[in-house]
Amino acid sequence: MTTTLKKMSALVFASAIGLAVATGSAFANGKIGDHVNNLHAHLSQYSEEVQWLETKFGGVVDAYAAQNKSVKTDEMLVYWEEVDFHSAIETQYVPIYASIWQGIYAVKVAIDEGKPVAEVRAEQKKLSHTLWQALGAVKLASQYQKQGLVDQVRITEKEPTTGPEVIDDIKTRLDRVVAKYAEQLDEVATSLVHDTYMQRFEVIEDDLIARDAKLVEALDKDFNVTLPQAITSDKGVDNVRMVVDAMHTKLDRARALLVETQKAQDGTL
Repeated sequence: MTTTLKKMSALVFASAIGLAVATGSAFANGKIGDHVNNLHAHLSQYSEEVQWLETKFGGVVDAYAAQNKSVKTDEMLVYWEEVDFHSAIETQYVPIYASIWQGIYAVKVAIDEGKPVAEVRAEQKKLSHTLWQALGAVKLASQYQKQGLVDQVRITEKEPTTGPEVIDDIKTRLDRVVAKYAEQLDEVATSLVHDTYMQRFEVIEDDLIARDAKLVEALDKDFNVTLPQAITSDKGVDNVRMVVDAMHTKLDRARALLVETQKAQDGTL
């Protein structure tokens, strides 16, 4: 295993175990197949699809380098959505899924804006690197699946029942906000922020106010001002992810407070 994939292991473990177990796993974007619940049996297929994507994306860049006026960058989006690997990584590790979309659009925009070929190829190289990182993440997730450490991927939403579970669900939803923004679905991302606030955060808001009113005030601002502004400002995926990461930190604090409250109510504190 390369040094990069070793570093990825810890990240994927946090996602696959911390999120999938706590929240029942991420929801897929659109139609998915049964393969996502049997990753190990499809690893060879996913590997072939990553190689195929590299070839197809490379073909678009080669056509641009050859000054082929008929080059169609929209084809890159079609290629990505055609493969099963698309839903495999989306349901297992949303942050890398968002990074892939970010990489595809980086190549696409560079071509559409007529950037030098060297710049386009640099973006292509970063995209290829992200694709192989994603494959490593799926391989690791397949091991957890075989050991029964992650739940089956579900495509219908289940309402979280306790305060700490709500926090876990909120964090998963915020990761999906980053993914939707990376797909350039700004309105979908903004709607998801609003719905998460109304349908999830407000459910636990009163309990949190009693423990840390300033924390609630800060998160209220994040949901209603900071994150929506980051989406509409069009400063890039990294900027949106930075806001979400900061919210995750605050939400971790909120989760700890709710756990304490729950223990006090159960008489175990």
